[in-house]
Amino acid sequence: MTSEHETGTGRTAGARHQRRLAWTLALTGAFLVVEVAGGLWTGSLALLADAGHMLTDVGAIALSFLAVRIAQRPPSALHTYGFLRTEILAALVNGAVLLVMAGAILVEAWRRLWAPTEVSGGVMLAVALGGLAVNLLAMWLLHEGAAESLNLRGAYLEVLGDALASVAVIAAAVVIQTTGLRVADPIASGLIGLFMVPRTLALIRQAVHVLMEGAPPHLDVREIEQALAAVPGVQAVHDLHVWTLTSGKDALSAHAVVSDAAPTEEIAQALHSLVHERFGIEHATIQIEPTAPRPADQGQTPPRDGDRICGTSSGTICVAAPAADRAARKGG
Repeated sequence: MTSEHETGTGRTAGARHQRRLAWTLALTGAFLVVEVAGGLWTGSLALLADAGHMLTDVGAIALSFLAVRIAQRPPSALHTYGFLRTEILAALVNGAVLLVMAGAILVEAWRRLWAPTEVSGGVMLAVALGGLAVNLLAMWLLHEGAAESLNLRGAYLEVLGDALASVAVIAAAVVIQTTGLRVADPIASGLIGLFMVPRTLALIRQAVHVLMEGAPPHLDVREIEQALAAVPGVQAVHDLHVWTLTSGKDALSAHAVVSDAAPTEEIAQALHSLVHERFGIEHATIQIEPTAPRPADQGQTPPRDGDRICGTSSGTICVAAPAADRAARKGG
């Protein structure tokens, strides 16, 4: 028999924080206009780099918000799991855009390092301070959701990177204001780009791991297998697979071998309760298999394979033949 069980409300981790995501989108979108204008007015590459990063913030947060909305659509005959993976795809796209942006900033910073341009430090400082305030508020809005959702973590990293970029711009503006050293602008830009790269690569790796249906990092598959096998009545567990549908929603499939006389319904319920309560897995499909075939059910003698008796009533199952039977065959 196959037992399938799903618990939970059906909402993704991102869906629980979509209102905060919407507020973050409104804040960053409004300040983007201010920062672009300030960068063009002052001629600061660092400020324009920060504005470019904020532009990716706005796009990334908008994409994250859209993904959260799409992921809430119900399953269909064509998409039996619904659109839960939309949030993971959004995280992957955000990571790729961030990586391209970091590369562009580093290239332009290197060019300006050898040919610094005139920069208005006062306006640059004022705009950067405003950007830092907006980013800190956005970080506060997204902080809780970032711990639960890979999609929101991507948006949070975008805002975090922009906040640190604002700090770098502020430092460069102070140096320019006090010393007139214009090279501080491309140096700050380069630091922004270097900060973005490792965090972006980590986000991309996490998204690809989910899309490749790797085991969730917080779960030990061997521990799950041992726990399932320890349930009374279960003699063995095989074909165990654990993967992530989307952030906060893991799935499991497995085959549990039980004796013919075992109460399969009770065992199935115990297995589902275990994976949900101990490991937090919401969606589980467990195939219950008998340890020995029942020839009478098939109307024929089961095939033999060496010292094993094989049956196919619930998949191919081979169990050791009784010792007396093996001895009789050897003696013959």
